[in-house]
Amino acid sequence: MPGRQSPATGPTIIGSALLFALLVLLLTVSGCGTKNRGQSAEAEADPQVPELLAMEGMEKFNQARYRQALEIFQGLKERYPFSSVGILAELKVADATYYLRRYDEALPLYREFENNHPTNEAIPYVMFQIGMCHYQRIGTIDRDPAHALNAIAAFTRLNRAFPDSPYREEAEARIMAARDFMARHEMFVAGFYLNTKEYEQAERRLAYLIDNYPESAIIPEAEDILAALEAGEPPRRNWRDFVPDFSLGSWRDFIGTVTAAPGVEGDHGH
Repeated sequence: MPGRQSPATGPTIIGSALLFALLVLLLTVSGCGTKNRGQSAEAEADPQVPELLAMEGMEKFNQARYRQALEIFQGLKERYPFSSVGILAELKVADATYYLRRYDEALPLYREFENNHPTNEAIPYVMFQIGMCHYQRIGTIDRDPAHALNAIAAFTRLNRAFPDSPYREEAEARIMAARDFMARHEMFVAGFYLNTKEYEQAERRLAYLIDNYPESAIIPEAEDILAALEAGEPPRRNWRDFVPDFSLGSWRDFIGTVTAAPGVEGDHGH
């Protein structure tokens, strides 16, 4: 899908190499957002074992060998949960699952990490990835738009909780792309009602579109159609003519967009 994260590169705002370095630095610090419960006996006997496994896992991950990385980090998570790299293993299990495109499985893993380590320095990244798990599952405008709505909510939560995070600009752009998708979904539904001559339903959907997505480029057309319906002159077009593009647009087209639309803060000082 256009504009989506590349599995090999990761989040676009921060280069992957820098991100991995930061995660290793942040997550291997003991006592970071969790209680020190001691290490396993095996780790105590040879404390280098978990660290060496973590290095191997990161090497596989950086090479996009996600299945092998997942196996290594899953083993670390299970065998050395309280080692110096235990928290890193938790996060990389979620990351490897995500980059294997198993978004429905990665989502609860990221949520578990956030719940277990709410003060960890990686939480902004984790919240961004929660949004991405929804965003990557957005389909076409003729399908259930729940993933688009959930992505909007997740990215909005991130930007409200961490307004200065390095993910803010990309999260905002993805919010706007998802909102544009939602506006076109509403136009698609209105077009369906027009096609079936259910004009009252079409008016309701158009009014909802105009009220809730005022920043959308499709608003002028929606207003014209609504005015025609209110005048008793419904347009005579095929329902596909109302929204020719069914797919999610590229989030990059929305970088720098500032809006006061519902759910998106208006003035970011850009």
